[in-house]
Amino acid sequence: MALEMRNTCEKCNTKLHNSSVAYICTHECTFCDKCSENEMYICPNCGGELVKRPRGKEHSLSCSLSLS
Repeated sequence: MALEMRNTCEKCNTKLHNSSVAYICTHECTFCDKCSENEMYICPNCGGELVKRPRGKEHSLSCSLSLS
């Protein structure tokens, strides 16, 4: 299952791109770097830990990882 790469911070509505630094919790609540720091990396919605979201390519539709 892929992450839902949300494109705005849930706290301040800052626009986020797939390559932007953003933080998510296990429920995929999404926050910008500044808001995550202000919240001390604790999700204000669920109380879970906010961790750095992996960066993706802007226009990638699938992973090109080969397991062969």
